[in-house]
Order: sequence, then structure tokens, then C-alpha cells
Amino acid sequence: MLVITRKLNESILVADNIEVTILEITKDKVRLGVDAPKEVKIIRSELMLVKNSNEEASKAVSQDAIKALLTKRGQ
Repeated sequence: MLVITRKLNESILVADNIEVTILEITKDKVRLGVDAPKEVKIIRSELMLVKNSNEEASKAVSQDAIKALLTKRGQ
């Protein structure tokens, strides 16, 4: 991990086309602005963890269990 110190309104460049700027600094938060091409996917890491967890959980459910639930629901 690269650790960089930045002040308000300073930025860093990632590759040649992504700029991350410090927009606001408060007591317990830092507000960032990300300027990147539309095709670059940007998502908060905690949301990606939840998404991955949900995908793994859905893979663990067997097709037989789903059919049984659907059959039971239709009765």
C-alpha cells in the first residue's frame, strides 16, 4: 500500500486518467472527489464486500432447495 499525505484541494493521479482530490477534511472524515472516465467502475470497498458475500451465499443454496421452496409456496 502506498501512503501519501495530501492537504485540502490537493490531489493524486492514478495512471494517466484518474484524479483523486481531497475536497473536505473534518474531525473524523475525509471527503474525496474522483475524476475518472465513465467506463471506470468506482465503488466503496464495503459495498463490494457485501456484494461478494451475497454472491457467495447465493451459490451455496442448492437448486433442490430453491425448487422445494417454490413448490411449498405454490401449495
